Amino acid sequence: MDKEKSIFVDGRTVLFVDDEEKVLSSLKRALADEPYNKLFAVSGMEALNIVNEQDVHVLVTDMRMPEMCGLELLKMVKERRPHIIRMVLSGFSEIDMLLQAVNKGEIYRFIPKPWNTEELKMTIRQALEYYELFGEREMLMQFFEQWVTGNEPNSADILFLKELIATRKMRMCDWKNQPASA
Repeated sequence: MDKEKSIFVDGRTVLFVDDEEKVLSSLKRALADEPYNKLFAVSGMEALNIVNEQDVHVLVTDMRMPEMCGLELLKMVKERRPHIIRMVLSGFSEIDMLLQAVNKGEIYRFIPKPWNTEELKMTIRQALEYYELFGEREMLMQFFEQWVTGNEPNSADILFLKELIATRKMRMCDWKNQPASA
């Protein structure tokens, strides 16, 4: 990933949860070159402790785990930290449980095991981008609410907004100029 594209994921954290150490080791190797922070947990309880103690931006969890299944973890994370983007990486594909998770808004994406490493990287990058866009939307709403109510934004806020717009325009231009994939 080049420097311009990594601007939105540097400093962000992705938490991977799986009760199988081999899976976590494979993820560590596959994602070693990715520019975001990576945390790993072998249980739902360990993941909840990490979420309570650290800033986590994306959670990627297995569904079938002892003591606390992935669906329970997703629900608890959604209640405690609704801004975290939640995804499932699992070989387990019981349709009823997945539909329940999707319909209740617990997950952003489902990634089947075994995963394609390039697709996994792309999906995580998209989740981080989604996180950024949601945060920017909230910030813009506050900015415009302040402006509409007659409060003048300070110069630092205006400068930040101009930089944000310039960055987004540059990225849109880059996306338009990319060749369509076959």
